[in-house]
Amino acid sequence: MALDADFRMVATGTPLENHLGELWNLFRFINPGLLGSQDSFAGRFATPIEQGDVAARRALKALIQPFILRRLKSQVLEELPARTEITYKVPLSDEEAHQYEALRQQAVDTLSRIDPQAVKSMQVLAEITRLRRFCCHPSLVLPGSTLPGSKLQAFKEIVEELLENRHKALVFSQFVDHLSIVRAWLDEQGIAYQYLDGATPAKEPQKRVEAFHAGVGEIFLISLKAGGRGLNLTAADYVIHLDPWWNPAVEDQASDRAHRMGQQRPVTIYRLVTENSIEEQIVALHGRKRDLADSLLDGGEISAKLDADALLKLLKG
Repeated sequence: MALDADFRMVATGTPLENHLGELWNLFRFINPGLLGSQDSFAGRFATPIEQGDVAARRALKALIQPFILRRLKSQVLEELPARTEITYKVPLSDEEAHQYEALRQQAVDTLSRIDPQAVKSMQVLAEITRLRRFCCHPSLVLPGSTLPGSKLQAFKEIVEELLENRHKALVFSQFVDHLSIVRAWLDEQGIAYQYLDGATPAKEPQKRVEAFHAGVGEIFLISLKAGGRGLNLTAADYVIHLDPWWNPAVEDQASDRAHRMGQQRPVTIYRLVTENSIEEQIVALHGRKRDLADSLLDGGEISAKLDADALLKLLKG
């Protein structure tokens, strides 16, 4: 913010990822004062827009539009091959379904014992995260569980078919211990792979990318946040998201590691989603609400933040 310059410009692939405060911060740098103080911006725009005020959204869009030049990937990379996205529904086994419902009901009961005025978003998110982790694999929530994990079984089938047909895949999860379970299976099967998460030393990611492109490994396991940007992995023509993230823009960034300049083959993206679970509701949110950036840059409906009440409704189904 203290940079002294006659002209300032910001280049970003995600002007808004989670909330409108990020947009205010960008404009605080490139055009100080345009959107006022953080408090006045919240009162005039952020809070009303997040509550569905269409007039406030239109006013904000009109204010920022003269300062934005937007180019979609489809406009500047016409030679990119086709991209196919598949939501792969994974049914739970009967025993898993019973365990899941017991955990969900336990979460609802726990929160119901707290004064409704005192329930915070983070408390509800913690309970929802337990359910999401159970959907990934029961042992992530119930240590020592002998349930094989329906999603792991589905993943195995997909990978075996891909390898049989000489494809390479990027595999993303937001939970590093979920990736550890997948690694253990790949090791058992003798399947070569590369691995990257937030704890990987700074010099290693590029080495592992180069190794993958050189043919060392058919699978590249990546934690979602570590793989969201800065990696070119066009050696892969399949992407597998093991668990859905709240914001589809984050998933898209990860998928774009394969679907980008230099890719010669069609890219297929699998999203593994557990049926009749919190994961289905998260994906439904993706479908009902357009990305927050699109709503301001292209004029769709705004995507509101999820407060404690909205999260609680998700948890209750």
